[in-house]
Amino acid sequence: MVRKRTIALGVVGGVIAGFGAAKLYQRAATETVPYTVVARLDDVELRRYPESVVVETVADSRPAAFRRLFKYITGENAGTTEIEMTAPVELSANGATISMTAPVEIGGEDGSRMRFYLPAEYDIESAPRPTEDSVELLEIPERTVAVRRFSWRPTEARIDSETEALLDKLEAANVPLAGEPFFMGYDAPWTLPFLRRNEVAVEVESSF
Repeated sequence: MVRKRTIALGVVGGVIAGFGAAKLYQRAATETVPYTVVARLDDVELRRYPESVVVETVADSRPAAFRRLFKYITGENAGTTEIEMTAPVELSANGATISMTAPVEIGGEDGSRMRFYLPAEYDIESAPRPTEDSVELLEIPERTVAVRRFSWRPTEARIDSETEALLDKLEAANVPLAGEPFFMGYDAPWTLPFLRRNEVAVEVESSF
């Protein structure tokens, strides 16, 4: 019995190790939106993000928005160009659930607003034009973002809790906000919870 249990634990451990190795490969192979850490407040990083180009849509649901944007990066654009996804995925966090590049950004009371960040090789002029009227390209200017990282599954309750902790830290440090909170996820849905990289963030005044 002990031997069987040992073998079973070894198999489980091997599977977990395999998932871990696959996860590390996926992260290494996925382009991440670049940033520079300009300051730290305990467990909060203040990051400077460069100008970026995103593709955005508003739909009745997140799955519908995701499908629309996924079609864009897989060739439903002028020139039928396939575009690599980047990380993280970005979602709005103001009172609703918070969000491949990655990020994808979602939010808005008028439906699900979602954004995919395009790889750094594209600017607003070189990015392929959407062929779907409800999909548009936007240029996001350079910004400073306060970020708090956490792991496990990003449930609505956990995102709310982490966002509150982030905002409390910024208020205590007298850091003025310049936008609404959002969530950034870096992992595929099948990623083991303890291997996940999740972040809550908010744009702040760029005085650093």
